[in-house]
Amino acid sequence: MQSESTVFVVDDDADALASVCALVRSMSLNCKSFASGEEFLAYCDGGGQLAGCLVTDVRMLGISGIELQEQLQQRGIKIPVIVLTAFARTSLTVRAMQNGAVTMLDKPYDDDDLWDAIREGLKRDAEQRAAASVRQSVREHLDSLTPSERQMLDLVVAGLPNKVTAGRLDARDRTVENRSREIFSK
Repeated sequence: MQSESTVFVVDDDADALASVCALVRSMSLNCKSFASGEEFLAYCDGGGQLAGCLVTDVRMLGISGIELQEQLQQRGIKIPVIVLTAFARTSLTVRAMQNGAVTMLDKPYDDDDLWDAIREGLKRDAEQRAAASVRQSVREHLDSLTPSERQMLDLVVAGLPNKVTAGRLDARDRTVENRSREIFSK
């Protein structure tokens, strides 16, 4: 998964942007840079692929890194966010963490700390994508059931004994057992 992942870096300071991207590339990871939060949001709105994590500065012209994080949430874009700042304040850190940030690092940061944060962000992204894939697969399997199979599944999942399920469906116990097997094989 990491080979397909990209570390998205957003910072309006060209030197800081280049520094983070150099570190990311030294990790043999894909890197895509943006000079503003608005530019990154335009990329997202344009259908850009977002497998990976986001490293953003807090203070930027236009929207801040925290506002970027909040706008991503409002749009339903779930990407792990690492926040960098040279102006750490407790309220800012709390806000970033409440919004689900992987971490907030003070500038100047230690390369190893950022490296670890990126690894954690990529791990979280891989876990989120795997869970979403499982949910999608379950949805597809449930959608493949006929209405009568779905009705029976609902009764089975409710924990009703086969006799009660058979009574509610006006069927025999053996029929309930056979249909249950068929449903679970789907």
